[in-house]
Amino acid sequence: MRQAATMLTIATRGTGLVEVTAPVRHWVSEQGMVTGLLTVFCRHTSASLTIQENADPDVQADLLRFFRRLVAEDPSLYEHTTEGPDDMPAHIRSALTGVSLSIPVMEGEPVLGTWQGIYLFEHRARPHRREIALHLMGE
Repeated sequence: MRQAATMLTIATRGTGLVEVTAPVRHWVSEQGMVTGLLTVFCRHTSASLTIQENADPDVQADLLRFFRRLVAEDPSLYEHTTEGPDDMPAHIRSALTGVSLSIPVMEGEPVLGTWQGIYLFEHRARPHRREIALHLMGE
């Protein structure tokens, strides 16, 4: 059994989904492990991770619209408002979607479905540099 770990830095443009499938696949293939388990972890409380459809951009637009309706950016609703009106909603959205993914690795590749992609989900309005930790255990 072997282990490998690295950190990816992802630049976001503000609220939205940034697909990180390609750099994750590339790193996994560089490790030379045939079978294992990949953990993908977002080191932030106002961004999250999700596996979503990567074929139709309407899916991303619908997700953004849904989360805007689900968690309002109304400062009168929250105690924590010191970092702006989008901060507490970003924390709530991150709690709802999660910051960690476990993905099986088979034949040296993350096992994703035909239309699945790995996304960093930025919940803040302004651009950020986000860190994603990758950890692979396998052989």
